[in-house]
Amino acid sequence: MKRYIIFFDDNDTRRNLLPLTYTRPAALLRVGITTIEEKWRAMLGEATYSYLTVTYLKRKYPLRARRTTNLLVAGHVIPSQQLAQQVLGLNVGEALMDGNELIAFNGSAQDFDSRHFEHIIYVDEKPLSLHQLYDIFELNGRVMEQDFTRLTAGRESQPLSSTVTVVGDPTRIFLEPGADVEGAILNTRQGPVYVGTDAVIMEGACIRAPFAACHHAQVKMGAKIYGATTLGPYSKVGGEVENTVFVGYSNKAHDGFIGDAVIGEWCNIGGGTSASNLKNDYSDIKLWNYTLRRFVPTGRQFCGLFMGDHSKTGVNCMINTATVLGVGVNVHGAGFPRNFVASFQEGSAESGFKDVPLKAFFETAQRVMARRGITLTDADRDIFTAIYNISDRYK
Repeated sequence: MKRYIIFFDDNDTRRNLLPLTYTRPAALLRVGITTIEEKWRAMLGEATYSYLTVTYLKRKYPLRARRTTNLLVAGHVIPSQQLAQQVLGLNVGEALMDGNELIAFNGSAQDFDSRHFEHIIYVDEKPLSLHQLYDIFELNGRVMEQDFTRLTAGRESQPLSSTVTVVGDPTRIFLEPGADVEGAILNTRQGPVYVGTDAVIMEGACIRAPFAACHHAQVKMGAKIYGATTLGPYSKVGGEVENTVFVGYSNKAHDGFIGDAVIGEWCNIGGGTSASNLKNDYSDIKLWNYTLRRFVPTGRQFCGLFMGDHSKTGVNCMINTATVLGVGVNVHGAGFPRNFVASFQEGSAESGFKDVPLKAFFETAQRVMARRGITLTDADRDIFTAIYNISDRYK
């Protein structure tokens, strides 16, 4: 019988991962090379996959479930082969736990909602998982190693051009069909380099692994990229980047620095924009938390920029350490904007911020997406409208 596998959003974790989870289930976050969902699919095999998430996301990410039994998997948990085998081995009524955290359950929706489990099994090894925004870049290198091994096993890379300088082991470089790498320097001493289908690394780029460019991503001429950095599909990156994840379809095509950062989809970082990832006094960093509606100590010294989908910075913007920009934010002008800007706000440190009219946001988003041949759908509009109508946009 064909399995029905449902990626569920843990409510507390989802709120901690805002603004990135405003517009997607947690399973669609990118860590390493692929999204979390893609990792699970590769390990769990053929099934009908769907999502259990907040109401306003359900039109785009619907639930497909049996009335009797389904296999529910936490969307913020990153699988290993061992964990996937434990999940597949669950009998009806059994739950897989990591301490008090539910990893997976095989049973009815009613029993899942009521947390009625006939038997509890505990994980053989503690899994990697996302609980805070900074977990994405902190786990990126480790997960990229796992993804690289899985994606390249038993396969042969496309040949590497003689114009490329390799520092380290060249077998740690894998080029998918159509990948175009010329005149670059690739250093594999600290990890692998993965270049996806039709991705381009232009001449003069210096890349230190671990690094991944997903399909149709571009590294611009002369870029300086440090690990662990992932460029999601169709992203374009130049300047200086370190330990950053671009979920996809976003651009930082010009000079400027970002590090220890996570950039959502359809974002644009203007030329010369630099985002701090370290305070001048080297003190611990506080980060905006949507659940608590305040800045919370992270216990970390390095933490950069987090951008929700469709956010932008103008030319030569300066971004403070550990800044969170919500969905549809447009920052421009001189000076440092505040460390948290709520969704659908536009402005600068000098002039202040004002609401972006939803109609104007849709017009811009439609133009941006059309450049990649993608349409802003009615389901997308419903999602952004729901976010816009949250009374304080902090929830």
